[in-house]
Amino acid sequence: MSTNHINRRRFLQSSSLLALSCLAFPACTGTDKIQYVTAETCFGKIRGTENRGIKIFRGVPYGANTSGVNRFMPPVDPPEWKGIRDAIDYGYRCPQTDPSHRPQPPGGETSGPSIFRALEVPGDKPDKEDEECLVLNIWTPGINDGGKRPVLFWLHGGAFVSGSGSTRGWDGTNLCLRGDVVVITINHRLHALGFANFSGFSPDFTTSGTVGMLDIQHALRWVQRNIEQFGGDPNRVTIFGQSGGGRKCETLLAMPSCKGLFHRAAIESGVAIKISEAADSQELADRMLHKLGLPSTDVHKIRTLPIQQIMAAAFGIYRDARKENIRLADFAPTVDGTIITQHPFHPEASAAMPDIPIIIGSTRTEYTGLTTNEALWHLNEEGLQTETNKLIGDSAREIIELYRKHNPAASPSELFFLIGSDRLYGASTMKIAERRAQLQKGPVYLYYFAWQTPVQNGMLMSPHNLVWPFIFDNTELCANLTGNTPEARELADKISDAWIAFARTGDPNTSKLPYWPPYNAELRSTMIFNNTSEVINDPLQEQRIAMFHLLDLV
Repeated sequence: MSTNHINRRRFLQSSSLLALSCLAFPACTGTDKIQYVTAETCFGKIRGTENRGIKIFRGVPYGANTSGVNRFMPPVDPPEWKGIRDAIDYGYRCPQTDPSHRPQPPGGETSGPSIFRALEVPGDKPDKEDEECLVLNIWTPGINDGGKRPVLFWLHGGAFVSGSGSTRGWDGTNLCLRGDVVVITINHRLHALGFANFSGFSPDFTTSGTVGMLDIQHALRWVQRNIEQFGGDPNRVTIFGQSGGGRKCETLLAMPSCKGLFHRAAIESGVAIKISEAADSQELADRMLHKLGLPSTDVHKIRTLPIQQIMAAAFGIYRDARKENIRLADFAPTVDGTIITQHPFHPEASAAMPDIPIIIGSTRTEYTGLTTNEALWHLNEEGLQTETNKLIGDSAREIIELYRKHNPAASPSELFFLIGSDRLYGASTMKIAERRAQLQKGPVYLYYFAWQTPVQNGMLMSPHNLVWPFIFDNTELCANLTGNTPEARELADKISDAWIAFARTGDPNTSKLPYWPPYNAELRSTMIFNNTSEVINDPLQEQRIAMFHLLDLV
């Protein structure tokens, strides 16, 4: 690993915020003549654009405005419209910005409650936020042509608190051209608007801790009603997502009311063994009301307040908590026993939809995309011990020696990143695969993304966010993340074809990769994605066992 000195600002911009290089731009540029195309939805006609033969519709409503009386309530259908509605520009993303705009120091906690806010900054235009945010973006090769194409429904990252479906790297054109599929991305409610749990204060707010997930469910119902008009097959819908998007996929698998709305799930660098407990989410809601000066008996007034006041309170409770030196849970879906019947993978995998095949995996050094702390790239032995102690406590020395044994050429910084990555993602991903496979129903396919990006002289290695340009076959659009080298393009060719095959049949095997067997606790077969990909049984066996014990995942 290179330890070349780099400019601090350049470093911070090019590590965890690197995904910003893939922000959305219009499909047609320069002097290109825009070609328009129309389609019919159950709410009215829409007009989109065509690019390289792919029909593109942006900002298509699947739900009504969520402000006013609809705030914190389950989604409802949008009003029907007459004439033809433009679906050319991306729609609003859910409000997610701290109105105070208080800057945070480099390497420090961001303005949100979770480290994931620093990683997932994707969005169309940062100032384009509004509660009228229940919209879809659709890419399809055909309109009303009886195509019966597999549908890939993308859930964006940003934990449950930030992001949108409008990032340039999630443009579905290349996937449509490669695999004759339909691609959809979604905006839905996030942060407090999607997951503040006021159910303890009034029965009218019974579902407020899950409405962000109910938005996704509502959108999947829209797909069932409309996708044939867009050349898609309502019986072959694949949900897939990275980071927070992967966590949303896992949560949907624990929602019995979603049964039949999707048929496969691909989870990339997302871990939701557990989500929010009612007590934790209700504490956040109680603190919000206190911050707003509302007694719990007046909880209904929260639907009449300006949105800026709501968001200021949502961010303010975390600033208050830091002053009090206490840690609050993140805004996230709540296990309520009705909509979400249990934690997705605790104490075992939810059996709500056991037959659905899944792909799940993580990258080798997720942690290099999870921090803006430049010092972590320049650790000596003492620094490695100090930082690992912060991360895992008293077991640090033993864990360091274990990882050094299996990575003898690694620098102290690389060892720290490997330990941190398995601590945060790798071990839990393997446990999720194990618990899902124990249902002995739908197959589970586990991968480990070991390919290293050449950008920044290879310093990022295999960071969080790296895998999705390969799935979307968008290594060129995301060259600042992938390098767009011949090796990157070759790997994207293999990975995107595997995801397309999975969407088509529920099996990711193609002739371009070694045979990828389903996962089980006996063999633990894992696809290692790299310039030369291979399947290895239990490739991180000793590290896995150590981390399972450390995280109490036995």
